[in-house]
Amino acid sequence: MTKFATYRADGAERIGVVQNGRMFDLAAAAGRAGISEAPLGSMLELIDAGERGLELARRLLDDHAGSEDLSLALEGVELLAPVPVPRQMRDGMSFPTHIRQSPVGMRKIMAAGDATVLAEIEAQPLPPLAEVYRRQPIYYITNRFIVGAPNSTVRWPRYSRVMDYELEFGLFLGRSGKDLSAAAARHHIFGFTIFNDFSARDQQAKEMPGWLGPQKGKSFDGGNVIGPWIVTPDEIGDPYALKMEARVNGEVWSSSTSEGMLFSFEEMIAYMSRDETLRAGEFIGSGTVGNGCGLEHGRYLRHGDTVELEVERIGILRNRVERQD
Repeated sequence: MTKFATYRADGAERIGVVQNGRMFDLAAAAGRAGISEAPLGSMLELIDAGERGLELARRLLDDHAGSEDLSLALEGVELLAPVPVPRQMRDGMSFPTHIRQSPVGMRKIMAAGDATVLAEIEAQPLPPLAEVYRRQPIYYITNRFIVGAPNSTVRWPRYSRVMDYELEFGLFLGRSGKDLSAAAARHHIFGFTIFNDFSARDQQAKEMPGWLGPQKGKSFDGGNVIGPWIVTPDEIGDPYALKMEARVNGEVWSSSTSEGMLFSFEEMIAYMSRDETLRAGEFIGSGTVGNGCGLEHGRYLRHGDTVELEVERIGILRNRVERQD
């Protein structure tokens, strides 16, 4: 149907529809239409309203899209994450090339300064994909309270010297459910967005041998950046054939596609929902696409860099990174 966004205007959080370079204010349109009990106070309210909320949004857009006083020029809008505090955040490991190349990059970080060890790592063939990744979806639960906004400045954690971006996309659930089949899971997808899973790689390298996944390597304020908006499935078409690109200061660092996921989002949702209720408003990330981060290239971010992640049919997620010291 459309692109739903959360933004700040006059000090208040609002939700709108992005259309023709403008942000259409859904709550203001509901007020114009005399609808006082509209579920438009936040993106989570809209998601919770289900088809009723989507139908209301469609009607308001059809009836009032031509009213310029109900919209703002997009370039002047302060975008927030589409759901500033998701009900849950899960991020997958879905792309084989990234899974195979990342451990090599981690070993190089840990061997930094040791030319002999680095040469040995370079000489070794790329390891095969571990069978565990084919048996079931692999994912971790990340901090839902550290979501950053489009165009925000990501503050480099003081304990890290190696900062990285990660080119991902993901979805928000539109319905709750438990023990879902993959076929049923398709109807639980509210829409798709872009995810930059910023990572403090040197810290992550210290943590991963502990077998419990990333902690401070990925958990710092503003480090989970989502946006710029949510695009409903009808506008996406095939989510597994999207062009994806990462640029740093305008230079292409990563170019890939969403093809080749070991498990589809529908299969991931089905697995995650086994004996566990998934909630509307949860975010699920794809994991990093192949060649989709500096770790795979041995190339990392510097103070003042601007990172742009672009995903076909969704848009561009842009952030600046700055050291705090």
